[in-house]
Amino acid sequence: MTGPRLLTADWDKPESWTLQTYRSGGGYQALPKALKMQPQQIVDEVVKSNLRGRGGAGFPTGMKWTFLRKETSFPKYLVVNADEGEPGTFKDRELLLRSPHFLVEGAIIGSYAIECHTTYVYCRGEFRESAMARLQRAIDEAREAGYLGKNILGSGFDLEMHTVFGAGAYICGDETGMLESLEGKKGYPRLKPPFPANAGGGLFKQPTAVNNVETLANMPVILNMGGDAFSRVGLVPKNGGTRLYAVSGHVKKPGVYEAPMGISFKALLEEYCGGMREGSTLKGIIPGGASSAILTAAEADWASDFDTLKAKKTMAGSGAVVYLDQSVNMAQALANLMRFFAHESCGQCTPCREGTSWLSRLLDKIVAGKGEKQDVDNVYQIAKQMETKTICALADGAAMPAKSFIEKFRADFDMLVRG
Repeated sequence: MTGPRLLTADWDKPESWTLQTYRSGGGYQALPKALKMQPQQIVDEVVKSNLRGRGGAGFPTGMKWTFLRKETSFPKYLVVNADEGEPGTFKDRELLLRSPHFLVEGAIIGSYAIECHTTYVYCRGEFRESAMARLQRAIDEAREAGYLGKNILGSGFDLEMHTVFGAGAYICGDETGMLESLEGKKGYPRLKPPFPANAGGGLFKQPTAVNNVETLANMPVILNMGGDAFSRVGLVPKNGGTRLYAVSGHVKKPGVYEAPMGISFKALLEEYCGGMREGSTLKGIIPGGASSAILTAAEADWASDFDTLKAKKTMAGSGAVVYLDQSVNMAQALANLMRFFAHESCGQCTPCREGTSWLSRLLDKIVAGKGEKQDVDNVYQIAKQMETKTICALADGAAMPAKSFIEKFRADFDMLVRG
């Protein structure tokens, strides 16, 4: 049994990415409705919807836009974070490939709601010839149809939408690192406050809403069905709507699945992915991308929403769910993850620059069979020292899995150390 398909209903249709297909499924019906509303009315609907940011932090979208509307400095900007670089995460890429008009219409509605006239979509350079080519085509189609540009649908509202490419730096997935990159500078995350939504903290020092691709794609859905109805789609309080889960690992049917917010990891595995592969037994679950704390098989009944997982000392993160079977040695899996974090640290903060490098070297030593028991303890202690001491969350994102892998699968590490 599967839930409603609010964002993926067109994915099975031929040429689902075209304007014609999007319109045939009800696309661009929400936009004229939005343009007849007051901007604050749209924000109020988003608040009612309990939509949480789908990029990783899970911050309430309506609250973010409320902060922005209180700012009196103009111009204001909307920046779409399409820099999807978390290992295991590929749902935004699929959304841009299969139904980019959801993002285009959602970004137009969002821009109108915050009184913004210029929108930037920041995407990693690896997607230039694939996902972003589809998005650019959708933007061009929308402009030709009168949904972008001057005096949209005769409403008097103007909006321009631009695509900008990064160079594949994971650190630019951090919203302030992305803003620095957009301004033509090195993608170093900024100190906060001021926050991007405030004057002085956003793009070109102006108030800026930074939203994930999937977050904005939900705007047409919310306006068409109403914020209250959208909120009731979620299975747990304060987590409205569906979520796109990028599922990989030792499952029969990996892929991107749309399921109600708060579905359990067990239900996601069995009802959507067909269960584990033949001969595989579930051993661990990475619940929200590489930077989330790992779960054991006994924790598969946990709900996948932001609040439940935060209370359990992990996170829903980017919606990337990796199911691992008994063939995986967790020390080797962690070493693989840590090489990524060490490579992608921007080097601005010493605890992150030095800590991720030390973690990677120690784990490589353990995996090579040259480690000692003290090396495992050192990995844990170094990870603890890295937490909450840096400008952005990359160090915490490396420390969380490092600690949890050792806490829950210590035997895998001890198996590899000498003696």
